[in-house]
Amino acid sequence: MAGGQSIFGIHGTALALRSQRLSMLASNIANAATPGYKARDIDFEAALNLAGQGKQVGQAAEEAAAYRVPVTPSLDGNTVELSTEQTLFAENAVQYRTTLAFLEGRISTLKRALKGE
Repeated sequence: MAGGQSIFGIHGTALALRSQRLSMLASNIANAATPGYKARDIDFEAALNLAGQGKQVGQAAEEAAAYRVPVTPSLDGNTVELSTEQTLFAENAVQYRTTLAFLEGRISTLKRALKGE
């Protein structure tokens, strides 16, 4: 899906990017005890802008991803701060569900229009 050029506008792209971000945050959480693991996150706005310029969602997400700088560095080199990751995951999950609900509403409206209701 490139740049959100569809009947769903930018919302389809936003949903795909939020999904990518959920995966990245989940990976951070899963690796909280892995020595040397470097937490990453996607700058959502930057990724959305890149996708809006025609980049594929996966490419935009990768280009807008960066390593997180921990507040309290770990002795084993792991940069995951579990509370931060869990908070960001929960916030992103809510935003994902909100975008999904919006798209479901739009699909419902289109279905009714096609049926002539």
